[in-house]
Amino acid sequence: MFKRHFTIEEARELALELKSRFSQIHILLEEIEKELEKTGAKMRINRGNGQGPVVQAKSEKISAVHRQVEEIVNMGIVIKDLKQGLVDFPHYLDGDESHEVFLCYLVAEDTVRFWHEIGAGFAGRTPL
Repeated sequence: MFKRHFTIEEARELALELKSRFSQIHILLEEIEKELEKTGAKMRINRGNGQGPVVQAKSEKISAVHRQVEEIVNMGIVIKDLKQGLVDFPHYLDGDESHEVFLCYLVAEDTVRFWHEIGAGFAGRTPL
């Protein structure tokens, strides 16, 4: 079903990189939310006064988030929850290519320690 499958070791190696990427994403999302609050207030007070740079700054940050997400997805990693930093790595359980599962990782965790059936989701996590 998936183009790429990760070994447990590969997923664990990528965990540190994902922590860093999600840290950047979360900072950008926080900044975007603050700017939206500020811009919304300014737009109500100063309608049509040419506040282009504020809108452009938001667009640059949104584009940066999109780039980060695209890079993660292009690695073959499935993002389940952007705000929580929840991702799944396609994996063949015990090397069996007929048994495709997800290695489940939450960036708040120290490493990849769980897996679940593809349809089971987070609630079905099982320790490796």
